[in-house]
Amino acid sequence: MEKKSKGFHPGIQAQLTLALALLLALCLGAVWFAASNLLQPMYNRRIQRDLTQQANDFLALVEDFDGEISSWDYFSLHVNQDFLTMMNQAITEGKLNISRSCVDLFDSSLRAVTYTENIRTCLIHGSNSKLGSWLEGSRDTALALQLRQQLVEQGSLMTTLTDEKGGSQMVVGALTSDGEYGVIVSTDLTQVEVAGEVLEELLPLIALFLLAACCLLAALYSAWFTRPLKQLSHAARQLAQGEYDTPITIRRTDEIGVLSRDFNQMAQEVKRSSQLQRDLLANVSHDLRTPLTLIKGYAETVRDLTGDDPQRRTAQLDIIVQETDRLSGLVNSVMDLSKVTSGNEKPKLTQFDMSQLCTQVAQTYQAVCEQNGWELVVEADTPCTVTADRDMMERVLHNLLGNASHHLGEDKKFFLRVIPLAQGCRVEIEDHGPGVAAEDLPHIFDRYYRSRSDTGKVGTGLGLPITKAILQGHGFRFGVDSTLGKGTLFWFTPVKESQS
Repeated sequence: MEKKSKGFHPGIQAQLTLALALLLALCLGAVWFAASNLLQPMYNRRIQRDLTQQANDFLALVEDFDGEISSWDYFSLHVNQDFLTMMNQAITEGKLNISRSCVDLFDSSLRAVTYTENIRTCLIHGSNSKLGSWLEGSRDTALALQLRQQLVEQGSLMTTLTDEKGGSQMVVGALTSDGEYGVIVSTDLTQVEVAGEVLEELLPLIALFLLAACCLLAALYSAWFTRPLKQLSHAARQLAQGEYDTPITIRRTDEIGVLSRDFNQMAQEVKRSSQLQRDLLANVSHDLRTPLTLIKGYAETVRDLTGDDPQRRTAQLDIIVQETDRLSGLVNSVMDLSKVTSGNEKPKLTQFDMSQLCTQVAQTYQAVCEQNGWELVVEADTPCTVTADRDMMERVLHNLLGNASHHLGEDKKFFLRVIPLAQGCRVEIEDHGPGVAAEDLPHIFDRYYRSRSDTGKVGTGLGLPITKAILQGHGFRFGVDSTLGKGTLFWFTPVKESQS
């Protein structure tokens, strides 16, 4: 008896619900962590990358300009208008994007050449109402001069400015290759940390709502998902109790639908096997009872009545021997079928000539054919090498030839043919007997199955099932064709199905 383990063991439905809830909690935790710890650093890196690209694009235009960008007339600075026009054209064409930046261009004397402000309040130059305009250098604030000096000394600049009101601004600077001009680009930093704090406040409420919704949806989904599994479990219990007519209704086409379809097929096979087993036991019991009754009856007769009559005693003892042989044959057939179908008897593969084997087996029927006026026609002239268990193939030939000899037609002929193929051969055993009805053909190889026309005939009914088990164990193709009133043809091909 199977022991039940102690402890709590949730079912599939509970496991699915728990798994989905944990997955949602993991996703919300990842969002929470990203909002709290990664949002601001990633935002700052993106702003720094954009400002660096803007500074490089601006310097590329400066270096490509053919002519003087600026000149001094005593203490007055004059900016080349062609340069400003080129800058505006580059902005219009999308080669330069400074729509949300403050740009400061200065020369080697650290004095501003020109600058433009596209943010409301620039911490470097102070507030300016002329947003988007190129202005000549007149805003040399202390902070601007400090940043320019730092850029010239270090060769590059990247810093963050903060004022007393909490505003912040990222600054990036770069120099031309000859060091004649430098550019400082800056932009406002949106208060991402505030947005992160807001998200931290909202996420618990969002998480609670989503978790409740997820648990509800997970419970509904898991119930729908496990319903066919519960039906399978119920049907399996009924099948174990012997109720085979409980098919599962298939409403799905996924793997569970395939499993349900396979279960229905298995139930039908189990039902058929159970019926065949009952039939086998009933028929074997009947066949065992008959020879045992005869053996006992004639043994008592020999003992009590015919002990002094040698002739009668000999005849009755012959009957006892015949019935004993019949009983032994039935028992041996059952044992052979058990060994072959259980897989304990594995084929011992060798290469041999199938035509030669068929000729040798046919010779063993010569005496019985002459005695009964039969004719076995052998057509096996072409050598054909196959790979199989020779002893098992001999048993198959005997079973099929013995079966054919019990169904001979009026011509008293049966045939054994070996037909060469590109790979291997095809072996045929044919008779001109009464044939097999179409409804009996699918069951002709079943255990102890007898068609209506075979009722009462001699035999154990296990020869064809043994043949089927041997051929299946080799992986060979086989079959039977029959027409009522004309005869039956059994065939098999000693070639692996994958090669045929």
